[in-house]
Amino acid sequence: MAHPFVETKEMTVGYRGVPLIRDIALRVHRGEILTLIGPNGSGKSTILKSLIRQLALIGGTVYLDGKSLQTLPERDLARTMSVLLTEHVRPELMTCWDVAAAGRYPYTGRLGLLSDEDRAKVDEALALVGADELADRDFSCISDGQRQRVLLARAICQEPEVIVLDEPTSFLDIRYKLELLTMLKQLVREKQVAVILSLHEIDLAQKLSDQLICVHNGRIERCGTPEQVFTGDYIRTLYDLERGTYNEQFGSLELERVTGEPRVFVIGGGGSGTALYRRLQRRGIPFAAGILPENDVELPTARALAVETVTERAYQPIGEDAYARAQALVRQCGNAVCCLDLFGPVNEKNRVLRDWAQQEGLLRSESELENIT
Repeated sequence: MAHPFVETKEMTVGYRGVPLIRDIALRVHRGEILTLIGPNGSGKSTILKSLIRQLALIGGTVYLDGKSLQTLPERDLARTMSVLLTEHVRPELMTCWDVAAAGRYPYTGRLGLLSDEDRAKVDEALALVGADELADRDFSCISDGQRQRVLLARAICQEPEVIVLDEPTSFLDIRYKLELLTMLKQLVREKQVAVILSLHEIDLAQKLSDQLICVHNGRIERCGTPEQVFTGDYIRTLYDLERGTYNEQFGSLELERVTGEPRVFVIGGGGSGTALYRRLQRRGIPFAAGILPENDVELPTARALAVETVTERAYQPIGEDAYARAQALVRQCGNAVCCLDLFGPVNEKNRVLRDWAQQEGLLRSESELENIT
């Protein structure tokens, strides 16, 4: 593999000469996305600000394409690296086109005059991020999502080889989060740009990143691919989670379960029970769930939210032991709800359980659950 485009050796960062994180080793290649994750205050922004020379290094060296970043002239750095920080940019009396055009000034002469080629690159960048219709609008009068697109166009205008972003999705709704990250991925793939960013949304970081760095307790605690980082119960450790869970397979958060004696047994499977699990959790009603095969899509949610979950081995018909335990729980709860519409050879016993609960007067419709407190 070619040498990293961005590399740090023994980098130590901090404020006013006081180290916060020592001996940071980052390696990012062209066409690769490196994401920093970790709790608030762990030092992610400090690392990024040190990479872009906004903060002076306390120790070590940052290399861009094998050259020391500390010795690069400002103009050369501006032609190599683009930066998008979380601070709101509030230029006065500037159109969106003007803001995007600022990315061309590292290439202009002393008078800062844009050539026809520069103007064409600005138009092209705005079109690339879907902001060409914003060109003549006042930058201060558009939404946060639109601003991020214009600022990304400015970064593209610089024709950088690396883009550094600090929490670029912080002020965006879900549509603009996905649009922005999709554009970044497109830049990485088509122009072989190296991207370094920090994200709070660990589910997006897991899906977007080629490499991850986990910042925790004043050190780089773990680094690697998403498959290497999101293993076991590590996210609970990284964020010191005491309540709720993070499912590393599906990239989803769940609130903590309601404890106590279960009052409802949910017969589910194949995702049919997931919405009801969350509804019961929101209402503060403890519940049990089953009978779910060990590979069922809703099993992680059931285990996160249910007081008890009855399971069966994957691909095996529900056996007598699992059925007997589920039947006992239905009696204990005094209420059962069946979310399933379809049954087959593997989950036939769930149909039997539903019919038995109905015969015993224990089966409820979802609307009848409103009377349970």
